[in-house]
Amino acid sequence: MKKHLGELLVESGIITAKTLERALIRQQGTGKKLGAVLDEMGVVYQEELVEALARQFGFQTLGDTACHQIPEALLELIPQEIALQKLVFPLRHEDGKLTLAITDPFDQETIDLLEAKTALRIVPVLATRAAILDALRQHYLRDECAENCQLTVLVVDDSQEITDLISSALRSEGYQVLTAGDGVEGLRATFAEQPDLILCDSAMPKLDGYGLMRAIKANPASAHIPMILLSAKASPEEEHRALKSGFHDFIGKPMTTVRMVARVKRAFELVQKVRSRNTAALTRSVQGA
Repeated sequence: MKKHLGELLVESGIITAKTLERALIRQQGTGKKLGAVLDEMGVVYQEELVEALARQFGFQTLGDTACHQIPEALLELIPQEIALQKLVFPLRHEDGKLTLAITDPFDQETIDLLEAKTALRIVPVLATRAAILDALRQHYLRDECAENCQLTVLVVDDSQEITDLISSALRSEGYQVLTAGDGVEGLRATFAEQPDLILCDSAMPKLDGYGLMRAIKANPASAHIPMILLSAKASPEEEHRALKSGFHDFIGKPMTTVRMVARVKRAFELVQKVRSRNTAALTRSVQGA
C-alpha cells in the first residue's frame, strides 16, 4: 500500500509531524495539493521539495521543455482542460506507458483517473508547479497566450495566498497580471495602469470590493473596465447583489482556478462582442449620415 506524500516527508525528515498536522488542517476545504499548502506555509519550497523527494525516493525530474519538440499526438493524450486542471504534462509515450510530469507523484487519484482515460500505465516524473505551468504555456497554450499577452488583469485581494494562486493561473494563460493587497492600493493601480479587467475580493481593508467598484465606475477614465467580484459569501443573494451593483460577473469562494480562468475568458469575450456591436453601429450611423 502506497504511503501519502505527508507521511513520506515526515519519514525522510523533510518536515516534522507537527508541521504536517498544521498543513493538513490548513488544507481542509481548499482543494489544494499538500505540496502547495506546504509551499504557502513557507516550510518547504517547491524546488526544495522536488530535489528532496527525487534524492530520497529516486524520482526522475522534469527538465527544460522549451527546446524540445512535443508531438501533437502526445499532447492529445491528455486534453488541455485536464492538463490545466490536474497540472500534469505528457513527456513520452512508448510500450504502453505514458511518462507524465506531475507535482505530486503520490497523487494516486489523478494517476488512476488518467490511466483509465488513456488506457496507458502512468509513469510519474516529479516537477514543480512552475515548471509544469511553463510547459503547459509553451506547448498547449501557444495561440491563446499570443492573444492574451496583450491583456492585463488586476487582482485585488488582501490574501496573498489567493492572489498568488490567481496570478499563477492567469499568467499560465498568457495574461499580464498586476496585484494589489487592498482596495485603496487597487484603486491607485487602476488609475495608474488602466488594466483590461479587474478581479477583486468583496471584503478587504481600507476599501471593500463594492467601494472599489463604485470609485472605479465613478471615474470616466476607468468606468469602462469590467470587474469580477470574488466573495466567500457564495450565495444567490450575494451574486444578485454583485451583478445589480455593476459587477460584470461573480465568483464564489472557494473557487477552482479552472473556473476562474473560464470566467475571465468569458468576460473578455463578452466585452469584445459589445465593442464589435458598438463599432458596427457607429459605422452604420456614419455611412447613413
